[in-house]
Amino acid sequence: MPILPAPPRADAPPLVGNLPRLLRDPLGVSLECARRYGDVVDLGVPLLPIYLISRPDLIEHVLVDDHRSYIKDRTTRDLSEILGDGLVTSEGDRWRRMRRLVQPGFHRERVASYGAVMVELTERMLDTWAPGQERDVHVDMMALTRQIVARVLFSADVASAEQEVTAAVQDVVQRFSDIPPGVPLLRQIPSPGKRRFDRAMRTLEGVIYRIIAERRSSGRDAGDLLSMLMSARDEAGGQLPDRQLRDEVMTLFLAGHETTAAALSWTWVLLARHPEVRARLLHELDEALGGRAPAVADLPRLRFTEQVLLESMRLLPPVWSIAREAIVSTTLGGYAIPRGAQLWILQYVVHRDPRYYDEPEAFRPERWEGDLQRRLPRYAYLPFGGGPRVCIGNAFAMMEAVLLLATIARRYTLDLVPGHPVTPQPVITLRPQHGVRVSLAGSGSARAARAAVRS
Repeated sequence: MPILPAPPRADAPPLVGNLPRLLRDPLGVSLECARRYGDVVDLGVPLLPIYLISRPDLIEHVLVDDHRSYIKDRTTRDLSEILGDGLVTSEGDRWRRMRRLVQPGFHRERVASYGAVMVELTERMLDTWAPGQERDVHVDMMALTRQIVARVLFSADVASAEQEVTAAVQDVVQRFSDIPPGVPLLRQIPSPGKRRFDRAMRTLEGVIYRIIAERRSSGRDAGDLLSMLMSARDEAGGQLPDRQLRDEVMTLFLAGHETTAAALSWTWVLLARHPEVRARLLHELDEALGGRAPAVADLPRLRFTEQVLLESMRLLPPVWSIAREAIVSTTLGGYAIPRGAQLWILQYVVHRDPRYYDEPEAFRPERWEGDLQRRLPRYAYLPFGGGPRVCIGNAFAMMEAVLLLATIARRYTLDLVPGHPVTPQPVITLRPQHGVRVSLAGSGSARAARAAVRS
């Protein structure tokens, strides 16, 4: 049997290799390596083979066809410090069991029932806005999507703890930005960053355990996801322990708001930079809604609104990477993959491949007309991941993003504050590093923007 070659290795300095460059700019370096070396490339990190995989059929092989040869990578496993053994980090039988328990909370009919609450909470936020204000809309989107997840999945109100939760989430994300992935021991060294992380986790766990304790004491069945988890039984016939509930609630609480908030934040940036797209969006909202707030029944008429979000998530995907670790020696694309290799799949890179997207760096929502998603190769577009571990809340997130975008855009236009840096920060999700500072213009400016598309 012939011996297969190793993947081509990117040029790298001696000793340290490309590790410093990857830590500094993983998006730019990975994009450069994919374009220079091809669909499978060794990124040139000493002592640890990290292979970037960029071709859709190879991605499908890793995530679907040969998925049992891989587990979550080291960086994802590090997230257990935050998420415990929840859906994102668990493996094997435990993951399959919890996935089955959580799945009913995201069935189509149940997700559709959440729409009215999403719009209600968005309108309530907008009632606190005023034309002429400057705001960090990323902070606003984080707060809004957190409140939505807490209300619809757990029947809880977290608004009273909003400032503390916002600061805690920021400190947790910053900790994973400061310490290189794959070396969790460094995060245990006593330091100011470690103390901030520990305080942040106490804050978040306090919120989660309060939600659980209030439900246990009330004994009520709210018909929500938390009630489903509390009524579940473990292998011995007992209730799930609080720690296991904590892991699942923490996972859904954080993952369920962070990605949608990031998608909307990047969408406001792109709309502000492309007024012609914003004008077309406002025209659709006028035609479909006639001045009222959107509802779930309006979604089929908000096609361009959905296309704006699809294109935003193509260029700036909140889930910017997926990674796996090979647990056996295997093969991929004619190359030998050793046991322990880390395989990186960067949506940021795949979504910019000119083989699948004309003018891949351009923001063109109209490219999604004619059902582009069905015409693309499978796994050429994967903002929610893929395979057995595809995001369980993808339909929830997409409906939420369309409804929130439509609700906000029909009442306000958001313009970027000149001079404020808008920089992608690839940490746990793809976040705007310095936030997104915008100035608000009310209905008069919105009407002018709408009129522009008709002229």
